[in-house]
Order: sequence, then structure tokens, then C-alpha cells
Amino acid sequence: MLFGFTAHSFFLFGAEITYYGFLIALGMALGVFVACKNAKLRGLTTDDFIVIACYVLPLAIIGARLYYVIFSDYSYSFVEILRIWDGGLAVYGGVIGGALGVAIYCLIHKKNFLDVADVIAPSLILGQAIGRIGCYFAGCCYGIEVTDPNLMWFPLSTVINGEWHLSTFFYESIWNFIVFAVLMILLRKDKYRYRGSSIAMYFILYGIGRAWIEALRGDSLYLCSIKVSQLFSILLIIIKIILILTNFLLVKYKKAKAVVELKPVWAERIAVYQQKEREKEQQRKEKKALKRQQKEEKKLASKAQNSDDNKKSETEEVLKDEKKKK
Repeated sequence: MLFGFTAHSFFLFGAEITYYGFLIALGMALGVFVACKNAKLRGLTTDDFIVIACYVLPLAIIGARLYYVIFSDYSYSFVEILRIWDGGLAVYGGVIGGALGVAIYCLIHKKNFLDVADVIAPSLILGQAIGRIGCYFAGCCYGIEVTDPNLMWFPLSTVINGEWHLSTFFYESIWNFIVFAVLMILLRKDKYRYRGSSIAMYFILYGIGRAWIEALRGDSLYLCSIKVSQLFSILLIIIKIILILTNFLLVKYKKAKAVVELKPVWAERIAVYQQKEREKEQQRKEKKALKRQQKEEKKLASKAQNSDDNKKSETEEVLKDEKKKK
């Protein structure tokens, strides 16, 4: 069976794949693709982000799961902690884990953390926008119960465990797509004048939407009586506004370089990278041409050897005939 559909999963070549896991993976893949496309805007390369993904994605998944397990009121067994495909990943935990991955990468490969974070910001919100749709299939991240029959229609609300709830996962997904569009436009139009502005704007815009939507959630994670993600969103908004103001002052008083000042350096770095890639491509072509030439020479040598063997065989046959005649 190629495709077979159930309530929470589908079958591909006989293997069962949950919609939740598939959409999370799709969001990650598209996020990496977009980051590779945006890399040159901060003097980075596609190769950089392929390597970064190897650091970030595993730690982001671990962080997202641990955050959820720590603040959940359910006691998970070790085996249940590993079953991430059943749902239970927290965005902010993923952000913390991913940030740790970026920090490790930057320390090892001598890259600027804020440059990498600025490029990652649109990819991060895109992955969240797609991943949130998966929450519908996993039956998590839903809103408060709906008792008014006039509000019982999809996608405003949806049925979870036999009861109508606000579709907060869709609200957040739509908001995230809007934030993604804003970040892509601003990043490509070069509206940011200093490092760290893109990731700061991500936290501010996402935090605003998340703080509001979290108030409508019916399955939030709590720290005592406080919704953890709502508190975290508000704190991040405040911190990132302070960061933006600080960077603005640093650039104004020439204590840090603006993006426009760094652009020539980034352009030169990309030019060097592209030149190296062209040289590598030329070397690959030359190796292929050499291999083809060697194959042709072997074929010709083999044909020549066969021809000599045939001539030798014919000569021997002639000599044998002459001996018989004598």
C-alpha cells in the first residue's frame, strides 16, 4: 500500500508516519533551505548552514522535549520521554536547545553568533508555523473549551477528545507565517542596521503573538500558577527591546559596526567562497575528463591487444596449414 490514511498518521511504502512528526520534519527541512538562501545576507554560506543544522536540530529537539517534560504535570517514564512523535515538544525549549547548538558551532568554527542568529530567525519562525499545524493531528496545544454553539465551527474551534476547543494551534500558525513574511522582507530590504536585530525582532513579534495566544490555551504548561510560555514571552520581549536600544546606541556612538559597514566584508567573504567553489567544480570536471580519457585509452588498448591476438592467431593457423601441406 502506497498511501493509506488514518486519523493521526499515513502509510508510505508500508511505514506508518504521523502527521505531527512529518510536519515537524518538513518545517525543519524548509527552515534549513531558507537559511541556506539567506546565508549570504550575513556573509555566510550554504555549507555553513548545512553544518549548523547538524548542531542545531538534534539539540533543538532534545531541548523542546525536556522543556515540555519538566513543566508538564504528567510523570513521564524514560521510554515515554523518547516518544516525541506522539506530541509534546515545547517551542521555547527548542529555541534554547537550538541556541546552544549555534553557540557551540560559533565557538568551534569561529563565527559571529549574531550573524548566524539573524539568518536563522526567519527559518525558525517558518518551522514553527508549519510545525504548529501538526499539533492539530497530535491533539495538543489547543485552546479553552468552547461552550457557545455559534463558535463551534472550524477553524475557529475544533473537537479535541469529544469537546469543542479554540484552535489556538492554527491561530499561532497564521501569526507565525505573518512574522516570517515580515522578517524575510526586512532582512532582504536591509532595514536592520546592526547585528542581532533580526533575532531580536523575531522574539518581539513572536512573543507578542504567543503571549496573547497563550492566554487562550487550555493545555498550557505551568510553573506554580503561572503559564510558563506566557511569562517567558513577556520577559523576552522586554529583554530584546533593551537589546535593540543598546545596539542602536552602540552603533550611534561607533562602539559597534552597522550592517552597511559590514556589507563589503561579507561580500568579499562570499566572493572568496564562490571562487573556491568554482575551483572545486573545475577540479571535479577535470577529474571526470581524465577518467573518461583513461577509460577511452583502456578501451583502445584492449582493442589493439585483441587485434594483435587475432593477427597472431591467424598467423599461427597459416603456419599450421603450410606444415600440413609439406
